Amino acid sequence: MTTLLRVLHLDTNPQDTDRIQTLLTDGGIPCAIRRVETRCAFTSALNNDQVDLILAEFSMPEFDNGAALELTQQSAPDVPFICVSAALTEPLCIEQMQHGATDCIHKEGLGRLVPSVRRILREQQAERALLQNEMQLRQLQKLEAVGRLAGGLAHDFNNLLTIIMGHSQVLLNETGSDHPLRNRVEEIQKAGDRARILIRQLLTFSGKQPSGARVHSLNTTLRNVETMLRRLIGTDIQLTLRLSMEDPRIKADPALVEQIVMNLVVNARDAMPAGGKLMIETAPAGLGHQPRYRVSPIPPGEYVRLSVSDTGCGMSLEIQEHIFKPFFTTKDEEKGTGLGLSTVFGIVTESGGGLDVISESGEGTRFDVYLPRVMSEIEMPTDENVSLQSVEGHETILLVEDEEDVRILVRDELRKLGYRIVEARNGVEACLVATPHIGRLKLLLTDIVMPGMNGTELARHLRMIKPELKLLFISGYTDDIGIGADDPASAYLQKPFTPQALASSVRELLDMQPTNRLRDTQQPESIG
Repeated sequence: MTTLLRVLHLDTNPQDTDRIQTLLTDGGIPCAIRRVETRCAFTSALNNDQVDLILAEFSMPEFDNGAALELTQQSAPDVPFICVSAALTEPLCIEQMQHGATDCIHKEGLGRLVPSVRRILREQQAERALLQNEMQLRQLQKLEAVGRLAGGLAHDFNNLLTIIMGHSQVLLNETGSDHPLRNRVEEIQKAGDRARILIRQLLTFSGKQPSGARVHSLNTTLRNVETMLRRLIGTDIQLTLRLSMEDPRIKADPALVEQIVMNLVVNARDAMPAGGKLMIETAPAGLGHQPRYRVSPIPPGEYVRLSVSDTGCGMSLEIQEHIFKPFFTTKDEEKGTGLGLSTVFGIVTESGGGLDVISESGEGTRFDVYLPRVMSEIEMPTDENVSLQSVEGHETILLVEDEEDVRILVRDELRKLGYRIVEARNGVEACLVATPHIGRLKLLLTDIVMPGMNGTELARHLRMIKPELKLLFISGYTDDIGIGADDPASAYLQKPFTPQALASSVRELLDMQPTNRLRDTQQPESIG
């Protein structure tokens, strides 16, 4: 639909208004012109109407010289003002321009009006583009700040969550299914897991969350979170899952796909405070159009459509223009951060997809998420591929961790499994306590970021003394992921982790057979 230029014309001659209307329309500038003759009508239009352009006769009853321009600058200073008059002289034009008029055109030279208006529109478009660029720059600065904050918070929170989730798992292992406190311990573990997801969301939003993408069934992922979604929306909202019979597969991080669904469902729930209907659908989609919300053009091909629709309050077109922008929210401060939908947009576009939104005020909302479809076999998560072998052992392990509560948890759990643990609070202390045990030391289990000597420096130092020493790095910083990846006798475990995950990683690394490279190399590069 063509947007009409809304013109306010101050003039007593309707024929001049008709002539201007014809000139602008024939010049490719569709417009709607309102003509006023009195000071009262002019002032009212400035204050109450939406006006894109003002054309004003210089010599008018009720208007002293320059009065129309003065009123415009008082009430609508951002609206372009063109003086169109048969009484214009060169000195008068100069005076009007000096006082703020955008242009001055003699009625006998109205042929200049169309080029003048086109120039004004181009300048306005350039100003809007500049303003948009400035807004995008501010958003990028906000994102950078969030990224720095998230990265710093992740380390501290992941240490805390390791303690919370680790000890809750220990309690669950030591209490029977009929223990009266078991349900409460399970709630603690669930709260820890929700906190882990929140940190993951912040890191995803800031671009610091590494991908755990694998081929999986979208239907299965949705079924896995169905119970949680029903608890999330409450009993006033009727949830229906309509899943494709073809069981479409995608390659994405299942946890991030869950995050997409969770955020869209929360958005739908908040749009239905008095209850309503919520539907989640999946279907194969041969994408024949470009989704409205995307980063770059999406290639044609086979996609999977994930739809979340509600019967809530809906959104106006104006709100839809901003919904995926970071920190934009229509919710109260205590209910919305403006990160939910922007996180959805980031995850979807990072996965090579796009989104469409169908909504009207009072008519509900439908989000259509398009993700590339794959035909490969489903990939099981790494922790499900681990064989159910014994994780017990008797080897000597050097444990180095500056966070005392994490160190105690890891030490106690490994000792339960039979390992001999030598512990230290930092790299320098580790060098001292390792000396008498170096002959029987099999594994260095170390945090990476520590005061003084960090974990990689410690590993490099001990490998110079004992090249066959195996290394297991742990860290709460996502930037550390990948350390040791080039070393066959090295592994990495991201915090927060459970005692089971730790035990499996330790046993797997210790059972790994030495390679020629491991026997022959003593170079620091093996640390990664």
